[in-house]
Amino acid sequence: MNCQSHRTLGQDPRAVTRRWFFHQCGVGLGSMALSQLLQQSGFAASAANPLAPKRAPLGGKAKRVIYLFMAGAPSHLEMFDYKPQLAKFDGTLPPAELLKGYRAAFINPQSKLLGPKFKFARHGRCGAEISELLPHMAEVVDDIAIVRGMATDAFNHAPGQIQMSTGSQIFGRPSFGAWTLYGLGAESQELPGFVVFSTGSKGPSGGASNWGSGFLPTVYSGVQFRSSGDPVLYLSNPAGVDPELQRDTIDTVNALNRMRLDTVGDPEIATRVSSFEMAYRMQTSAPEAMDLGRESKATLEMYGAEPGKSSFANCCLLARRLVERGVRFVEIFHEAWDQHGNLVNDLKKNCRDTDRACAALIKDLKQRGLLEDTLVVWGGEFGRTPMVQGGNDGRDHHPNAFTMWLAGGGVKPGITYGESDDLGFNVAKDRVHVHDLHATLLHLLGFDHEKLTFRFQGRDFRLTDVHGEVVRGLLA
Repeated sequence: MNCQSHRTLGQDPRAVTRRWFFHQCGVGLGSMALSQLLQQSGFAASAANPLAPKRAPLGGKAKRVIYLFMAGAPSHLEMFDYKPQLAKFDGTLPPAELLKGYRAAFINPQSKLLGPKFKFARHGRCGAEISELLPHMAEVVDDIAIVRGMATDAFNHAPGQIQMSTGSQIFGRPSFGAWTLYGLGAESQELPGFVVFSTGSKGPSGGASNWGSGFLPTVYSGVQFRSSGDPVLYLSNPAGVDPELQRDTIDTVNALNRMRLDTVGDPEIATRVSSFEMAYRMQTSAPEAMDLGRESKATLEMYGAEPGKSSFANCCLLARRLVERGVRFVEIFHEAWDQHGNLVNDLKKNCRDTDRACAALIKDLKQRGLLEDTLVVWGGEFGRTPMVQGGNDGRDHHPNAFTMWLAGGGVKPGITYGESDDLGFNVAKDRVHVHDLHATLLHLLGFDHEKLTFRFQGRDFRLTDVHGEVVRGLLA
């Protein structure tokens, strides 16, 4: 502060006037007030509140994200990318030139081609081709952008999921959700800014690194919720601990933590303070947000949700409830799509479990006016091979070409972007690498992907590392 010592001025401190004080200390007081106003207005975050809301530099249309991660890798060839030529050459060997330099996860690349197992038809004004497995998604094709030209570098699950989540196959980088929270802060002070659900037969192969903060402060990590019972384990107080005792305990611990934070400035201490306060507030806010019994019968039926049960449908409805309440990023991992065999029956089950709820989420967000600034992402870590595995009823991992879809938040609706070749093996037009996808998603959120960075170990890191181009054809 620009405040001089009283004794230097030769004045009696008791004789200092208000006029003198504001004259000498005005700059310091002004900067303090400006800092507080900026934080309240969303222009700055302090060490004491690293989750204070911030405005995106480019003013993106998307304010929040719901990521439907279909872990295990759905078969694009049975769901979104119909290949008549693949059906025609079913049971024959693929062209030798197609397999030059190709690496598969498990099968011999010389395995025979396998034609699509389900019928396709055109739907909506846009005329998008959709499998009979997805009758509900067929109703909302005019609201989504189908990206058929996706490609990645990884062909096994853990590195593939980690790359899709963090931009790198190497563990230890921040997830897309963590970067989003780092860039935008949190809108709600009552719920975590980044919430994660897991609804499949097992957890994701990449584990918690899919929603971790990497080298960012851990305050930006995802918080895993359960879809039934207490949203977070140990959220309820144990016997003998009443709210007053708990509040006194948290206040005392946080006072000590803040003293230490003022001394060393370690952001992990601010994370602990924030976590204790958030956990206390969540004891009231989380049970209310997770109570599907508050939804109408019509809404529950639209999603196929059943209060009290754990399901993908319940989590999709919870995602809508959470973003309504200010949660910035909600991610649902449905690890169920690894069909090396039993392709037909497993795909039927997986689509029964997810199709209705995915379409309902789009409809629900749209009718509530939330879709225009909520970015919805659907997809797995890679696709499946055009060649057969498991007798005549399975497909191996395939990174060269696969399909995802996007909706809302500035995405151009009712389009099919990119295409794979006649056999669904390589991208033939408008290739979108994972890095390009991340650059585009950050652009929709209002960030230049080259400038949203964090300095670590002597250099600036970013979600797209040294790659990535915004896919302009996907922007509304």
